[in-house]
Amino acid sequence: MARAVSTQRKLTFTAIAWLIGLIIFFPILWTFLTSFKTEGEAIASPPSFLFFHWTTENYAEVQSRSDYLSHFMNSVAISFGSTLLGLAIAIPAAWAMAFSPTKRTKDVLMWMLSTKMMPPVGALIPIYLLFKNFGLLDTRSGLIVVLMLMNLPIIVWMLYTYFKEIPGEILEAARMDGATLMKEIVYVLTPMAVPGIASTVLLNIILSWNEAFWTLNLTTSNAAPLTTFIASYSSPEGLFYAKLSAASTMAIAPIVILGWFSQKQLVRGLTFGAVK
Repeated sequence: MARAVSTQRKLTFTAIAWLIGLIIFFPILWTFLTSFKTEGEAIASPPSFLFFHWTTENYAEVQSRSDYLSHFMNSVAISFGSTLLGLAIAIPAAWAMAFSPTKRTKDVLMWMLSTKMMPPVGALIPIYLLFKNFGLLDTRSGLIVVLMLMNLPIIVWMLYTYFKEIPGEILEAARMDGATLMKEIVYVLTPMAVPGIASTVLLNIILSWNEAFWTLNLTTSNAAPLTTFIASYSSPEGLFYAKLSAASTMAIAPIVILGWFSQKQLVRGLTFGAVK
């Protein structure tokens, strides 16, 4: 029997949730507001919140100085490409670990996850040399591969968790009906795990979109995504806060909009299998 929750308690938890949400969202809101200020107003003390001279000159200057569309397309290609390539590798791997486990399956999963604990700078020099020798510096394909490898442990872990919630008897029934291994994965397993796969795709697109370390060190201009676009507004003379805020707003707007429209699917996928 479910325990009744009082109205006062609901209101309290709702207020706390809204407060936490506003605190988390405030830096994004402040960046958005700063993008419409002049450089003088951006560094004014005390700062003005809403009552300032609104201007769009920062966006115009950012667009005239940098090719936003080129950086945007690079971000789209890199984030979606690395995620799809990761899925192509992770789905069979997660299937094998979930439905044909061995004594070392958990050890392999823990080892994969442990690779995320290493600082990326620890692997920078060998990866940079490999990219240089194979001609992959400042290329989309190079970044797709390296970001896929960086996020692959997370993709495998998430898919493994979702696949474990699917009854193995269903797959056995498909085999008895003559389904091959590929048909079993494509036509039986994948459709049943759509919520989990969708949340995995969304999360990894966000991680790839926001990746800065590898994009800043492995690209210069041709394959530079929006993270490099933002970094270009930091100079030895100092930070141009208003222009930097405009560039940041233009860079994060697409992924914020994507997250907003897909939040129900993301929550559904992240809670997939949590309640029997």
